[in-house]
Amino acid sequence: MDEAKRVQRTSISRAQTPEEIGEFWDTHSLADFADQTREANFEVRAERRRRITLAPELYEQIEAQARRQGLVAETLVNLWLSERLRKAG
Repeated sequence: MDEAKRVQRTSISRAQTPEEIGEFWDTHSLADFADQTREANFEVRAERRRRITLAPELYEQIEAQARRQGLVAETLVNLWLSERLRKAG
């Protein structure tokens, strides 16, 4: 069977999509399936993030604005900074 056409399912949930996997684990506990698990080794490569300290009052204002726009504060700050740097460039 063609690899691209083959439907992959997780071994425990038998889900076919990430959404189905999420729905399954929202209503089940891994403790109930401990005998069906095995140890896995994997490497995670994540881009290093830098932190900038903000005054608490400023962060509260940013967080409130982000909520109004349906965003998390980090996303809003990144959008604002990108926009500002484009204009300054």
